[in-house]
Amino acid sequence: MQFKNLRAIREDRDIKQKEIAKILNVSQNTYSQYETGVIAITAEILIKLSDYYNVSIDYLLDRTNNPKIQ
Repeated sequence: MQFKNLRAIREDRDIKQKEIAKILNVSQNTYSQYETGVIAITAEILIKLSDYYNVSIDYLLDRTNNPKIQ
């Protein structure tokens, strides 16, 4: 399962996968696999991404189109 919002928010902010991977302390390849759904995103990574982008985890996982944290 691809996570379109995860990719879109990164691209909208002109951030490269390599930059996010460094913040998360993972390889660029691992981060790419998170976006494409090849490997599961851990809760720890989801929390870091949610905090970094200041959006809800549900938004990152395409469960809602509303990025606001409620």
